[in-house]
Amino acid sequence: MTETNIDQTKERLDLWCSAPDVAFETPQAEQDYRQRTRRISDAIQLKVPDRVPISPLVTFFPARYSGQTAQEMMYDPDKAYEAFKKVALDFQWDTAMNHINTLSGPMLEELDYKQLRWPGHGVPPDRSYQFVEAEYMKADEYDAFLDDPTGFMIRTYLPRICGTLAPFQLLPPLTMVFPYYVGLMLMIGNVAMTGAASAFESIIRAQEKFINLAMSVGIFNGEMQSLGFPILMGGTTQAPFDTLGDSLRGTQGIMLDMYRQPDKLLKALDKLLPSAIDMAVVSSAMALSPVIFIPLHKGARGFMSRKQFETFYWPTLHKLMLALIEKGLVPMPCFESDYSDRLDIIKDIPAGKAIYWFEKTDICKAKEELGDRVCLKGNVPSSIMCTGTPEQVREYCKKLIDVAGKNGGLIVDGDVGIPDEARVENVRAMTDFVKEYGVYK
Repeated sequence: MTETNIDQTKERLDLWCSAPDVAFETPQAEQDYRQRTRRISDAIQLKVPDRVPISPLVTFFPARYSGQTAQEMMYDPDKAYEAFKKVALDFQWDTAMNHINTLSGPMLEELDYKQLRWPGHGVPPDRSYQFVEAEYMKADEYDAFLDDPTGFMIRTYLPRICGTLAPFQLLPPLTMVFPYYVGLMLMIGNVAMTGAASAFESIIRAQEKFINLAMSVGIFNGEMQSLGFPILMGGTTQAPFDTLGDSLRGTQGIMLDMYRQPDKLLKALDKLLPSAIDMAVVSSAMALSPVIFIPLHKGARGFMSRKQFETFYWPTLHKLMLALIEKGLVPMPCFESDYSDRLDIIKDIPAGKAIYWFEKTDICKAKEELGDRVCLKGNVPSSIMCTGTPEQVREYCKKLIDVAGKNGGLIVDGDVGIPDEARVENVRAMTDFVKEYGVYK
């Protein structure tokens, strides 16, 4: 890392803290905003803040808290808006979480989307959406993907995951347009004969439905910031291995590929890296916060050995995070499940430039191994939040702050956010305890 790039990270965090274009409702709101962002910025940079920040992720907890169903929130952005606002105002965390993760039920319906079952569409109205994993890219299709990733995604992948985009599978190769006007005419003629017009019309209708959610989220972010609540997540992206394993090959497929066709798998991971970087940059372009959320699904020891992690998972994830840091962004990978046996590997990251969010990883080992490199986030267990008592929550938070919060470098959250089914009294206990006990003296 060069001095210039280190300054870029600090400058992005300082910009987030200063919020020059935010019109605050009151002087107190402005003071609250600056105090909250500085608290988190200091934790990220491994400085000791005034107290341990608390910045939970929520998805459908606001629905239960406000007496709604998950289905209502997916189909009515206004209801989701009000529910998330109620949570922000009632709990007074150091950040507000917007409702983008509730997704858009109307958009998914319009596309006849196959990769999710969602409330009222395959799961009960009061339950969260569920991912439907399958081999959307077959084992013998690596060459097609590597030769023309864009063409493969448009002509093969999208028709498999969106019923209304099925006509795209009949499209001619996009390279037909290259021989100037002759190629262009041939391309247009072939597109017309495939019936793809209906697919494009479906995309336009889906876009209109998604815009309803996107505009609602944008207004929410603006209002919350004006009231003194920063938004932590500025953008998102995915590790290349997870993109391939979650969305294309499926868990079984990609695990077999590590043994049967490792070279092609490695080439595909490298091919996906630029788009992963682009996704982070594009998704954060309009945001104040430089923090990039990276959910990690298949790199834990329950999925692969250390050697496989070092060979297949870590190299492109590492390059992704370094590329984001070079741009002044702050990667925040969420290490789902247990990474306790590979902490020494993931330690290879510039100090004070990332947030590592742990679910089941031994937090004591994580602090010992990573405490001088990254800010830790998490990791109050979902089991305690859903079935425990407030006293058990306080006991765990005390241990978490005593160990992981020593000398700064900790942001408290649930292990993978606040569970949808969390007991309200436990969420309140976590919140109040962190604010009272987490003060640095």
